[in-house]
Amino acid sequence: MTDILAIRRQAERMSREAMFDVVRAPVITEKATALSEKNQVVFRVAIDATKPQIKAAVEGLFGVKVLAVNTLVQKGKTKRFRGRPGVRSDVKKAFVQLAEGQSIDLSARLA
Repeated sequence: MTDILAIRRQAERMSREAMFDVVRAPVITEKATALSEKNQVVFRVAIDATKPQIKAAVEGLFGVKVLAVNTLVQKGKTKRFRGRPGVRSDVKKAFVQLAEGQSIDLSARLA
């Protein structure tokens, strides 16, 4: 229990640079756009980011209230590069549930 509280406190004290390290980029796909109707936004995040860190980063960067964070790790595909087999990097995605009436304009530039 104390570990969870320590993680939450550490996440709340993140610097702006650390927030940008956690939240890498928004995911703009057909599915992610459909989720915006349910007040959800999808981000590509750091592979080692925790849910409290993601919540604190989104709230700090965009000034919104986050209700829940669901994450998944998309395993890298095996592909061929110049005739040799290789593996793409794993990607972690975060599905962020925003409070009612809140939204994030992903087309606007971050300051």
